[in-house]
Amino acid sequence: MDIASLVGFLFCFAMLIFGILSSAGLTGIIRYLDLPSAIITFGGALGATLCSFTMADFVAGLKTFTLIFKMPALDTSEMIKKIIDLSNVARKEGLLSLEEAASDLDEPFLKKGILLIVDGTDPDLVRGILETELVNAEGRHKNLIGFWDALGAMGPAWGMIGTLIGLVNMLYNMSDASSIGPSMAVALITTLYGSLLANWICGPVANKLKADNATEMTQKEVMIEGLLSIQAGENPRVIEEKLKSFLAPKDRTSSEEAGGEE
Repeated sequence: MDIASLVGFLFCFAMLIFGILSSAGLTGIIRYLDLPSAIITFGGALGATLCSFTMADFVAGLKTFTLIFKMPALDTSEMIKKIIDLSNVARKEGLLSLEEAASDLDEPFLKKGILLIVDGTDPDLVRGILETELVNAEGRHKNLIGFWDALGAMGPAWGMIGTLIGLVNMLYNMSDASSIGPSMAVALITTLYGSLLANWICGPVANKLKADNATEMTQKEVMIEGLLSIQAGENPRVIEEKLKSFLAPKDRTSSEEAGGEE
């Protein structure tokens, strides 16, 4: 589990509760709970987002919320190490030996590339096939990220709509001075709900999915370069240095230390 996402999510909730308790006290929490305001804000935002996507994409977008709490199954340094191991196998036993090694791999993208190489596919065609899959995968990811961007934009908008509805009702009852304050407070709650939806949920989820997408795309680019280098018969040491260029300097150092310990 990604502890940072979980802690961050809970920390935001704690700050919200702290803000309410410090100003209104424990009994004041009820002031911030208003069912009609929640229905207008959350229901309107979800409905408007649904208008922007197909039902399948809408449901898929909602399901991605749980992904922000998951750690990547394999980091880039581990992927480079795995590719180097494959290059050593190919150098000692030939490219055909990779077919057996591919059966033990869990990464379908890497396995697909290895099988293309084993089948004797032209290097340019291997690159074309793998890059096409990479581009389409990134497109699907961006569509899911777009769901949260859209929902985050609709939240404050529908919060403002709820506020305007509340203000209209308040202005129709200006003759009762005692009702103006409570009516204004209820009207503003929808704006609060919209801001929470955008800045507590949608914004962080979209940003985390963007970061995960960037990491996955980097890993796939590493796989493509590594596989083509193996197919070209390059020295494993040269392949390792080439692939380490995808890593930050501190990660390259860590990778070298880990390799020296083995």
